[in-house]
Amino acid sequence: MSSKESMMEESVFVQLSKREKEAIDERMSRYDFMLQQVTDAMIIVKDDGAFVDVNDAACRLFRTPKEQLLRKKFQEYLYLVPEHIFQFQKQMLRKFGAYDDELVIRLADGELKHVQLFMRRHEQQQFDLYIIRDISSKKALERERTINETLFKDLFNRAGDGIVIFDGQGRFIDANPSFCASVNVKKEDLFKLSMQTFIPIEYHDLFEQLLLTLKRNGTVSSELPFILGDGMQKLFEVTFTANVHSGFFMAIMRNVTEKRNMEMNLQRSEERFRAIFEQAHEAIIICDDFGNILRANPAASRTFELPLHDLVHANLLQFIDGKNKKVRRVLRQFFRDGQIRDELTFHMPNGETKQLEFTSKKGAINGYHLTIFRNVSERRKMEKQLREQEQKFRSVFNHAMDGIVLIDDKQRIFDANPAACRIFALQKEQLMKKSLHTFIASNDLNKFHMWLRNEEEEKEFALIDGEGKKKIVELSFKPNIIEHVGLMMVRDMTEKKEMEEQLRKSDTLNVVGQLAAGIAHEIRNPMTALKGFIQLLQGSIGNDCEQYDMYFHVIMSELKRIESIITEFLVLAKPQAIHYERGDVVKIMQETVDLLSVQATMHNIQIEATYEQVPLIYCEPKQLKQVFINILKNAIEVMPNGGTITVSVSRVEEGIRIAIRDEGSGIPKEKIKKLGEPFYTTKERGTGLGLMVSYKIIEEHDGRIDVESEVGVGTTFYITLPITNDMQERDIVQ
Repeated sequence: MSSKESMMEESVFVQLSKREKEAIDERMSRYDFMLQQVTDAMIIVKDDGAFVDVNDAACRLFRTPKEQLLRKKFQEYLYLVPEHIFQFQKQMLRKFGAYDDELVIRLADGELKHVQLFMRRHEQQQFDLYIIRDISSKKALERERTINETLFKDLFNRAGDGIVIFDGQGRFIDANPSFCASVNVKKEDLFKLSMQTFIPIEYHDLFEQLLLTLKRNGTVSSELPFILGDGMQKLFEVTFTANVHSGFFMAIMRNVTEKRNMEMNLQRSEERFRAIFEQAHEAIIICDDFGNILRANPAASRTFELPLHDLVHANLLQFIDGKNKKVRRVLRQFFRDGQIRDELTFHMPNGETKQLEFTSKKGAINGYHLTIFRNVSERRKMEKQLREQEQKFRSVFNHAMDGIVLIDDKQRIFDANPAACRIFALQKEQLMKKSLHTFIASNDLNKFHMWLRNEEEEKEFALIDGEGKKKIVELSFKPNIIEHVGLMMVRDMTEKKEMEEQLRKSDTLNVVGQLAAGIAHEIRNPMTALKGFIQLLQGSIGNDCEQYDMYFHVIMSELKRIESIITEFLVLAKPQAIHYERGDVVKIMQETVDLLSVQATMHNIQIEATYEQVPLIYCEPKQLKQVFINILKNAIEVMPNGGTITVSVSRVEEGIRIAIRDEGSGIPKEKIKKLGEPFYTTKERGTGLGLMVSYKIIEEHDGRIDVESEVGVGTTFYITLPITNDMQERDIVQ
């Protein structure tokens, strides 16, 4: 074959291939068009159920775009189909090449659909074709038809209205229990009678006319009086229907006697309701089960920011957020309980948000739902402001430095802040059971009641707290901050008073020091002269001295007493260089006891001492010894009839404690706090300087002196000294 012939043959072949391809493309286009126009969903799936191709109807059925649907498997929609059922269907398909069934699929949004599934197997290509037809509506109709048939029978027997079936002459064919009860006749007796039996004679013509209209139009309604089995006459509303059960007629009867009697009252009630409805300040809306607004008053138009004619054609649900959990809960509760009172946020067409309180009653007006709205937006705003103010007040109330209590007209405490609880030394629950006047000291009680009545400025009172401790408080009172509620401010002045007392003592001590320097200087010079001249006088008398020895002894002892007082003055007045060193308190106390034991024995007094091993401390031993001597001498002097002085040195948590206890007459409580003040003493010939010096020395050692006393039993002085202090780092000049 020549090359020219070969080329011609190849050209013919190419032209044939193009025509065949065009024909195939045209056929595929027709098939694709047919596939997309089919109303049933068509799906090609692999053996594992994965989608290979789908038509538009499948996308509409599954409500998913094609590109997303091709990434899914058919099993994903078989939520309600047991796995073994689906596997059985696939086995039937493999065995017979085709299988049809009905099943339920669940879409991605949760909706369920009843579908008819036609499964076809393509053996060469190894894929399955699923044709799916949506039969949800068909199923719903079948179910509704079955329900209607059942309901008719049930309705006939259970209906509250009377239902009778009669022939063209009015003879009874059947009647339901309600009709028999309404005419007061048994059913078996009813079949011997006719409709005309119960209708008064004067209404027989009307009944005949109704039958003619019934035969002509198939239905007619009217009101007819019926004479009951007991002779009473009642008015019935009757609806006649023709061609029921092989040409018989059916009448549905309702006793409207009371209805007609009440119509006038209802009409008047309607007029009153209309007046209230139109003039009410609250928004009133009547709507159906779906929220369609059927009627609204002018106040509702103002509340919902819509003209009345627009509001009546609106839906109540468009003003609320249907996705809100509270909204869904309120709707469920309303339809469950038939009524509800609650509050929701409503969104107005103009963009405004309102908080509306509403009361809804299901079926209140002719089966429709009545809702009354009240705009509480301003009230809620005010409540929010009040809550914020309450929070601010509560914050100030709880964090105030002074105590604050709220009391009623009878002084009963019903609220207190933490500071007040600390002042009264009680928990809040305990404090709220008390009356305020129960804490006022008895000697201040009359003054307190008078102060409350006169509404004076703040004043100080003695207060006994929950632990029995006495405190000085400054009270200020504001009555009726709200009705029957007064506010009492309580300021603890105890520490301030103690500081003022300490300042007074300090000022007194300073004055004493200044006076002491002058007095000691002025007295010491004449004292020296007196002592010298008395000694000269005593020497000049010579042999007659013995008869005057007693006088000289008294004079010299008194001069020595004056000299000791001057020495104590000088301790306060004259600065002295004091060097602190490490000392043993036990040793210092032992030396002091040994020093005074002879004097104690002379007064028939025993000193019993017990010592624990205590660490060394930095101190001025001579000054500590002076303190111990002063307190022990006082103990000896207050026991003129003898007795026992108990001394102990022990280790405590705060440091070292020295206790000196006597068996004297004791000191009253009101005098204990004055101990250590200049010139204050409980002894007849005392000056008070000894204890004042002792308090000063212990204070300089960073310690303290506590006194416990019981009248008629004795007194105990507790001296507490710290183990560690900074005395070793300083030399003090005092």
